[in-house]
Amino acid sequence: MSVDTRPAVDPGDVDPAGLDAAEVARRSAAYGPNVVVGGPARVGLARRVARQLTDPLVALLLAAGVVTTALADYPDTAVILLVVVVNTAIGVVQEVRADRAIAALDRLAAPVARVRRDGVDQVVPAAELVPGDLVRITAGDIVPADLTLTDAYRLQCDESMLTGESVPVRLGDAEPAHAGTVVVAGRATGVVTRTGAESALGRMAALMRDTRPGPTPLQLRLTRLGRVLGATAILLSGLVFLIGLGGGQPVADLAVTAVSLVVAAVPESLPAVLTLALALGAHRMTKVRAVPRRLHAVETLGSVTVVAADKTGTVTEGRMAVQQVVTPVGGYAVTGVGYQPYGRISRHHDGVGTDAGTDADTAEPVGVAPDDLRQLARAVLLCNDAELRAPDDDTPDWRAVGDPLEAALVAFAGRAGLTADDVRRAWPRVAEHPFDQAHRRMTTVHRTCDGRYLTVCKGAPETVLTPEVTTADPDALGGLLGHAHALAEQGLRTLAVAAAVAATPPDPAHPAGLRPLGLLGVGDPIRADAPAVARTFAAAGVRLLLVTGDHPGTAAAIGGQLGIHSPGDPVATDPDGPADARVFARIQPEQKLTVVAALQAQGHVVAMTGDGVNDGPALRRADIGVAMGTGTDVARQAADLVLVDDNLATVATAVGEGRRIYDNIRRFLRYALAGGAAELAVMLLGPLFGLALPLLPAQILWINLLTHGVPGVALGAEPAEPDVLRRPPRPPTESVLGAGLLAGIAAIGAAITAVTLAVGVVAYHSGRPWQTMIFVTLGLAQLGVALAVRARRSATGPGGRRANPALPVAVAAAAVLQLAGVYLGPLQALLGTESLTLVELAGCTALAALPALVLHLSRSGNGGSSGPDSPHPAADRPAVEQT
Repeated sequence: MSVDTRPAVDPGDVDPAGLDAAEVARRSAAYGPNVVVGGPARVGLARRVARQLTDPLVALLLAAGVVTTALADYPDTAVILLVVVVNTAIGVVQEVRADRAIAALDRLAAPVARVRRDGVDQVVPAAELVPGDLVRITAGDIVPADLTLTDAYRLQCDESMLTGESVPVRLGDAEPAHAGTVVVAGRATGVVTRTGAESALGRMAALMRDTRPGPTPLQLRLTRLGRVLGATAILLSGLVFLIGLGGGQPVADLAVTAVSLVVAAVPESLPAVLTLALALGAHRMTKVRAVPRRLHAVETLGSVTVVAADKTGTVTEGRMAVQQVVTPVGGYAVTGVGYQPYGRISRHHDGVGTDAGTDADTAEPVGVAPDDLRQLARAVLLCNDAELRAPDDDTPDWRAVGDPLEAALVAFAGRAGLTADDVRRAWPRVAEHPFDQAHRRMTTVHRTCDGRYLTVCKGAPETVLTPEVTTADPDALGGLLGHAHALAEQGLRTLAVAAAVAATPPDPAHPAGLRPLGLLGVGDPIRADAPAVARTFAAAGVRLLLVTGDHPGTAAAIGGQLGIHSPGDPVATDPDGPADARVFARIQPEQKLTVVAALQAQGHVVAMTGDGVNDGPALRRADIGVAMGTGTDVARQAADLVLVDDNLATVATAVGEGRRIYDNIRRFLRYALAGGAAELAVMLLGPLFGLALPLLPAQILWINLLTHGVPGVALGAEPAEPDVLRRPPRPPTESVLGAGLLAGIAAIGAAITAVTLAVGVVAYHSGRPWQTMIFVTLGLAQLGVALAVRARRSATGPGGRRANPALPVAVAAAAVLQLAGVYLGPLQALLGTESLTLVELAGCTALAALPALVLHLSRSGNGGSSGPDSPHPAADRPAVEQT
């Protein structure tokens, strides 16, 4: 990250006693609080409610309410208003809950500061710091503001949240320490130069203010659908009006009928279905420790075609670990979790293991560590100032105390079977020469049990493996240097270690005559489940990209371990790199915005994962921003989804949830629009068969209330299809009625129309109550379709999930109410129906079941491998969407 280091306050003008209270108050008024606001401002309840009510679907629902009110159809109006209230309440509650969860994470991350004021050291909230304050920082602290260091002792800061680089940076006197970075070793005193929005953290957050997210793909699709449905319903209802007028029907009755058809054709339950599906998805996400900040964020993940993943802390563990070891005898691979002092060590078959494709899975596990490995492990334990702390009630993981790189060496020694305390007691340190940039090595001297002295030196290979320091065959030294170069090409930071025993105390500042013990390749290992997650994305047709500021060699190595990069594949080093690049290296924070924008310009729906301040702007610009819960508050505020447990696998789970939601929306549309189309068709075609007015307005509204009500909403709770993560995402430009759904709606609507008109015509010519029989057949046929469009389930595997018990219960209740409209006296008077005989009812029921039966048989014949609708084979996708 490019950071302005010009101080707002001259450090030379600071009083060693610190600022006095009056000056603090004056500067606080002048500069404001030391607070960075990277996300949107807190929204009041009224604005939240207004935002819900302006949703296109809710607007469509409100329009239907206006129509029913104009018709004095107050029961339908009450139902519509109830749906609006429930939809708004659920949306507002979810937003508030998400904001509270994010605020809780922010409070956990909010630092305090040790500051000297009025000649006394104080601990104050970081928000109260002002330029000119004298601040002390030590290992474990979060730098509370931009500082210029005045007194630094072996200070190292983790700047990965700003730069993306996982290796700590050493800082000295007069150098800047940036707000939000973490002190991992040493201590320092510094003068606050910039606070709040003027700090490095604040300027990065400012990049997000111009990257407001737009509507989600589903919102765009449903907005277009609403316009089409409204126009179509009005056109066809007008046609019904004209046909009836030509047949001599009363104008007032025809007007009421036409408006009733408009209401029937509009699936007013759609907002409720969408809200229920989104709420259930959000609930499932919360159970796997993810917090969706917006309900629509869950669905958007189902439309994602590209996941652009940040490396440090997202794909990788965000901590250093020894991964490769080379000794004069052979090569080893080392694996383990975090800083745990136990893991697995395997010997490479080729003896060195410096090939980028070599890892512990292709090596032979060793039992007890051999002597060459134990000698190397003992040496790095002794030439080391770090310690490991075991898990406790507050911290469930092993953690480092001191330099993370040295802590990684302690963990390696533990994996080799050594205990740090035992080794250090047996070989007490008597002298040392700390690491310095001039020599790039550290040397320590230890007393042996027989009174001699062990010298250990570790550092950069080019400064340790030299004739001045080591005594070895030149060919052997050249071989080790070659292995060091190979390790570096894998993206690993390489350390060389040498040691020797002497009878007299040596000079640690000038080590000589040492014997090389080996090399250690240290890196930020990928998360244990990351390759499996990458395979899940590949199976789902989602491209996984690695976007990092690291060296191309490091990025390529990580991409290879993920399985998204092979030798010879391009590594893009700028946002305009090759279109087929899966790995982007040397990408600065501002360039991440360009990467996301370029992918969106290609028609992709982009998810961006990250945890640092440097990820914030890209998280806001992406269609769906996914932040890690342990990351910065700026990243969390910018994101749409926060992963509390930092588990990248949750993103794949969310993709499945999003697709389930989208499938259920299409499932409801297939059911509701087919029924609405059938109602319109019956009203249009009925007069051609002598049925002057097939249905009365009240009958139309009653059918619409029962079919689009609870059964329609229950469809939103259907489980995921078995293949939900084994099929490609739908094209972002595809209509919600695309991929054969519109044809399916037409076919089902035609089937319902055919059986309904058949019943009506036969009943009309046989002198039976034909209008009531049309009413019963049309309603029951639609309810049968609701059962036929249910999600497929398989006996085993991901699809073998619990059924949705609410749907059959809702269908049964609606069927009972439909029949009640025929047999109960008050409802007969309201709806204009007549009682049917058992034979008439049996005939209506049998024919009403035909459309559902045909649909069920046709779906079974498709094999159930492509979701609820027509398949989207990968071969039909643009090449950029395949993996």
